[in-house]
Amino acid sequence: MRIVLITGGSRGIGASCVRKFAEAGDKVYFLYRSSHANAKALEEETGAVGICCDVTDPAAVKEAFRNFLDGVDVLVNNAGLAGFSLFQDLSEEDWQRILDVNLGGVFRCTKAALPKMIARGSGCVINLSSMWGQVGASCEVAYSAAKAGIIGLTKALAKEVGPSGIRVNCVAPGVVQTEMNALLSAETMAELAEETPLGRIGRAEEVAATVFWLASDQASFVTGQVIAPNGGFVI
Repeated sequence: MRIVLITGGSRGIGASCVRKFAEAGDKVYFLYRSSHANAKALEEETGAVGICCDVTDPAAVKEAFRNFLDGVDVLVNNAGLAGFSLFQDLSEEDWQRILDVNLGGVFRCTKAALPKMIARGSGCVINLSSMWGQVGASCEVAYSAAKAGIIGLTKALAKEVGPSGIRVNCVAPGVVQTEMNALLSAETMAELAEETPLGRIGRAEEVAATVFWLASDQASFVTGQVIAPNGGFVI
């Protein structure tokens, strides 16, 4: 039985990942910041264990990882924060917050997980980026920059820890029906679906299936890669 930790696990893609790994019989833990009701419901539904933790807080991350005496086998860095504004209207505070959640969270949680992975010579890290990290999005400069940084971190770290038997990969979803995208109007979502070659918006479960595959033995020779479940939006 694998020990799996998913950050930002109480909603959206993270919650779908929790369900997917729990259904497979893994022992699943997830981090969440403030969605206490969602976390409790997910615990009751799946048997997973929620840990309240802000991934921007180094001390909180270290404390959370003290729960794993034998370490984690699979780390899914999913915690994320979006922001929509013209670049000229982007405040210093918003810029720092978006980078700190999306990219800083990956840094802190991965750094906390790696020592025990390295000690036992195995482990799997899967980082959630976005297609906007690949090509950029107008009015989402900070988010695009953070998600691009995750791709760079993934590729570099895969080279560094590969000799220790650890695989590091990245999933870059397209437009997916989640609470993060609920801020977009129905008209905008329809336009995005029309721009997608498969003609629809993605589902969180489809992204979770990609994450699960990367964590499986079927992907045992896959590392440093960016897998993009985006319906063909970015090719």
